[in-house]
Amino acid sequence: MNDTNSVLFEKRGQAFWITINRPDKRNALNGEVIAGIARGYRDAHDDNDVRVIVLTGAGDKAFCAGADLQNSGAAFAMDFARPNADYADLLRLSQNATKPSIARVGGVCMAGGMGLLCMTDMAVAADHVIFGLPEVKVGVFPMQVMALLQEVAPRRLINEWALTGEPFDARAAQAAGLLNYVVPAAELDARIEWLIGRITDKSPTAIRRGKYAMRAIAAMSFDEAIAYTESQIGLLAMTEDAKEGLKAFGEKRKPIWPGK
Repeated sequence: MNDTNSVLFEKRGQAFWITINRPDKRNALNGEVIAGIARGYRDAHDDNDVRVIVLTGAGDKAFCAGADLQNSGAAFAMDFARPNADYADLLRLSQNATKPSIARVGGVCMAGGMGLLCMTDMAVAADHVIFGLPEVKVGVFPMQVMALLQEVAPRRLINEWALTGEPFDARAAQAAGLLNYVVPAAELDARIEWLIGRITDKSPTAIRRGKYAMRAIAAMSFDEAIAYTESQIGLLAMTEDAKEGLKAFGEKRKPIWPGK
């Protein structure tokens, strides 16, 4: 385990766990947390043995409660000479990632924590978790979160969440498309491990190239996307994983993925 104080890294088999480690602050975001999560994403991609990233928060009270408002000057401080904000850069990094990620949501998920939730590919939450975009209650707005949230949830619901700032529960979050599964807290880790297992027995090359393609076609028209993807399937068919997958299918055995 690598301890960076505010963020912990741990390899568990083929999964790379990134844990926000500020339970006394409800795992609130500060500069160190944002930098730590970004470092975790980079480390996971540099390790060929890692197949899945799991993002979570320490303890059972909070996944992430958003920016650390105990030091609100720092939370909302901007260097206007810099065109990019660190939190925005983290969201950019996550969207360009080619390894799948899962949010393990064991406690409250608010404000900037909603951005962390939306930046992952899949999410599982305990059934007691409360979600929300309360920024309007302190005179700001979930600006950067909106960039990802609008691709996940229905616009009418986003309008209500962002304009009223009122919380909603895990079942509402699942119905809105924010979560894949809602389970009792005692079953949360088992469901995460189950989901990891459903990823790690599949082709790492297909997943890597597939995530790259999904990102590329997101802003394309249908004609652009279909032209792009018909060329991508031709390239994918030439990979070692595709060859092994077809061979294993013909031999009626499980494939042994070379990851190439």
